[in-house]
Amino acid sequence: MGSGDREKKTGNETWPAPSRLLGLCNNFSYVVMLSAAHDILSHERTSGNQSHAVLLADILPTLVIKLLAPLGLHLLPYSPRVLVSGICAAGSFILVAFSHSVGTSLCGVVLASISSGLGEVTFLSLTAFYPRAVISWWSSGTGGAGLLGALSYLGLTQAGLSPQHTLLSMLGIPAVLLASQEGGGSKERKLDHGCVRWLMPVIPALWEAKKGGSPESNPGGGRCSGSSLSFQERWTVFKGLLWYIVPLVVVYFAEYFINQGLFELLFFRNTSLSHAQQYRWYQMLYQAGVFASRSSLRCCRIRFTWALALLQCLNLVFLLADVWFGFLPSIYLVFLIILYEGLLGGAAYVNTFHNIALETSDEHREFAMAATCISDTLGISLSGLLALPLHDFLCQLS
Repeated sequence: MGSGDREKKTGNETWPAPSRLLGLCNNFSYVVMLSAAHDILSHERTSGNQSHAVLLADILPTLVIKLLAPLGLHLLPYSPRVLVSGICAAGSFILVAFSHSVGTSLCGVVLASISSGLGEVTFLSLTAFYPRAVISWWSSGTGGAGLLGALSYLGLTQAGLSPQHTLLSMLGIPAVLLASQEGGGSKERKLDHGCVRWLMPVIPALWEAKKGGSPESNPGGGRCSGSSLSFQERWTVFKGLLWYIVPLVVVYFAEYFINQGLFELLFFRNTSLSHAQQYRWYQMLYQAGVFASRSSLRCCRIRFTWALALLQCLNLVFLLADVWFGFLPSIYLVFLIILYEGLLGGAAYVNTFHNIALETSDEHREFAMAATCISDTLGISLSGLLALPLHDFLCQLS
């Protein structure tokens, strides 16, 4: 085996852990805010105590960031983006923990949304310069954030820790994200192979692997993927991405309509779990399904993601019917359905970005990744807007 092969092998072995760690740190605060929705809104003791208010605060700032990202976010260096992302994540935990009103808490949720949205656009764009397997590792990390965030919040509150102390105990996660900037050196470096593009070193192992000189470090081997595309080129690429974007929008619309519109209404009285505990279990099981399927790319690849969109819509119809007619006898059946819902959502996410990495050209890949980021956020935003009147209507019926 030649020295070049040894470098390539060593580099690839160092990529999974830091890629997963970045995905975990980036999505952690977003997931915790959704898991804490019931507690965040406990300040408000009216009929308006609805978790989709947290969903909208947690997703609309991300939507704005992702809408603007393909237009000009590439002009901002990577390192300041991650710095802002880490500061906003830490600020969200502190603000919500010490809040005494719903309004202040929702401001903290907005900070978590800014952190997650800016970080996702940044790191998914960066995957264009690394082996395609990085997409799987990043997705696994974001799925792990969902599971760890929901499970840690559930576990700590179940153990008797107050929501305030639970949130403060999680400040170590954004600290890791902020520390990642220092690992590869204090100065930003330009990408290899002649790309006039500033790249944050991120995590030491990721930067060391980059220095190894693997040909896969920059798949195009030439100009950078998205920084020099004209508006016409961007528009043409975006139209081609609609085949991937639309089904992912549908998947996330259906699953977050369930999560934030129906979870609070799927309440069972024939169990020892309180209403708040049932909500936390729903969130945890959903995130467990997401983590499993986002980590499954090596053993299961799905090209036709429209099938996942159809199955997720069937899930929505089934659970909506149960809220209306109440025919499911046990909460454990709902647990299974919600786990399945998470599996579908995670599979749609990781396979969509993997398919884009395979089927877009090298020069378009960075832009394609950033543009497709809008899919999940747009679906979640639409579901939050429609869940508001539906939740009120169903509450009036009950």
